[in-house]
Amino acid sequence: MKFITAQDAARMVRDGDSLIASGSGGGHAVPEALLAALGERFRETGAPGRLTLSHIVGIGDRGARGAAHLAQPGMVSRVITSALVDAPAFIPMALNGEIEAYTLPQGVLAQMMRDMAAGRPGLITRTGLHTFVDPRQSGGLQGGVMSETRVELMMIDGEEWLRFLPFAIDIAFLRGTTADEDGNISMEQEAIPGEMLSTAQAVRRMGGKVIVQVKRVAKAGGLRQREVKVPGILVDHVVVVPEQSQTYATQYDPSYCGEMRVPLGSIRPLPFGPRKIIARRAAMELRPGAVCNIGAGISTGISSVAAEEALLDRIILTNEQGFIGGAPLTGPDSGAAQNWHAMVDQPYQFDFYDGGGIDRAFLSFVEVNSRGDVNISRFNGTIVGIGGFVNISQNAKETVFSGTFTAGGLEVACEGGALRIVTEGRHRKFRDTIEQVSYSGAFATEEGRRALFVTERAVFRLAGGRLRLEEIAPGMDLERDILAHMDFDPDMPEAPRLMDARLFASGVMGLSGDAAFREMARS
Repeated sequence: MKFITAQDAARMVRDGDSLIASGSGGGHAVPEALLAALGERFRETGAPGRLTLSHIVGIGDRGARGAAHLAQPGMVSRVITSALVDAPAFIPMALNGEIEAYTLPQGVLAQMMRDMAAGRPGLITRTGLHTFVDPRQSGGLQGGVMSETRVELMMIDGEEWLRFLPFAIDIAFLRGTTADEDGNISMEQEAIPGEMLSTAQAVRRMGGKVIVQVKRVAKAGGLRQREVKVPGILVDHVVVVPEQSQTYATQYDPSYCGEMRVPLGSIRPLPFGPRKIIARRAAMELRPGAVCNIGAGISTGISSVAAEEALLDRIILTNEQGFIGGAPLTGPDSGAAQNWHAMVDQPYQFDFYDGGGIDRAFLSFVEVNSRGDVNISRFNGTIVGIGGFVNISQNAKETVFSGTFTAGGLEVACEGGALRIVTEGRHRKFRDTIEQVSYSGAFATEEGRRALFVTERAVFRLAGGRLRLEEIAPGMDLERDILAHMDFDPDMPEAPRLMDARLFASGVMGLSGDAAFREMARS
């Protein structure tokens, strides 16, 4: 193992190499200095080119950092990830066919690192069936021409399964907090655990190089043995970056890495508005002791609502990055958590998810059709990707999908416990046809999985293979405010009931006093 500079690391990447980078979202365990140095080398020299870039989770600040350093014409020819939205410079390149781009389920990619480390012939799973990831649809391809198969359909004991094929990796850019002089890596200040060990093992097996960015160096043998996340036998080079920040938005918060717990009052409440109304209504589906997943987007507000309503200690919130318990964060540090009970590597979290461990999942939606199919991955001329959405929605016992009723300029007001539309959104979200299938309502119904759709003005349930309207907000006119803005008429076997008036007033709702939580308090 040798200590080198970020520029040295960049020079080790050759034309045509396959590079994998660690991290999640807004700088969480992202080897930013290595990616920046590699991007700068290409700007100065035009090399390396024709790279395959893979990263399990989308990485970047939705601007110029993270994977976006490499979004230069001719530098990358292929991207394999779960999300492109964090590095938006790649999106037009994919749409224009300049790169071959795949968005595969986050859990699939995380688990594949273990299978690739062991030399197995890929990951066999039911995750992705009947979605755009299924080879009978697009096989996860979002741009360019498919050069080789990434996923195959197979039958095992009369059941359909998907096999995700392994891919070569020549070099890994990973991140930790401390390296000792022997190259052992710890992650005591990192905001997420990721799949660092599995990735290092996979790359080492393939004969590639593992380069790790860290904040500081300890004497050989100076790390506590149980804190070593990546053994030095798997590490080729270490790059020390003393100014390394925990995330792009936060230099260091000890509660992110479990060094301390914060008072619940320190967890920032959501400002009152449509996002909070939706998060509150979704939070009404929480049940004492239920194991829940809080996904990205609007659903991240549920943890804030749970803290504000004094429910956080009565439920178990998780997120796909590996946290169990506590409060997953909202905003630019989404993906991290505070006051968590345990942190596990991401592949193991997805093992739990895929095995049906989630009682209720709280996810977002962008488009929904009358059959309950959901699109979150590609719409309105852009590509977002899928993240952990498929793993979660296809394996949770019940999924609560949240989103505004329309999009693009929607403004609402709340007066006297009722909702008023000030400006309607320009784009419909309940449509006859959707651009991609990220969740199959028919497959969910076939497997006995339940789904609820929550908006600021209406609540729908998937029943009998179709969307059924169950609730509307006080102040809404059924025809004018709801049906007029849908491409289809939902089922209405009976008149929809009114949504809870407490949703539309500022201040605490008092959910902890509702029946389900009162029963838990008594017991």
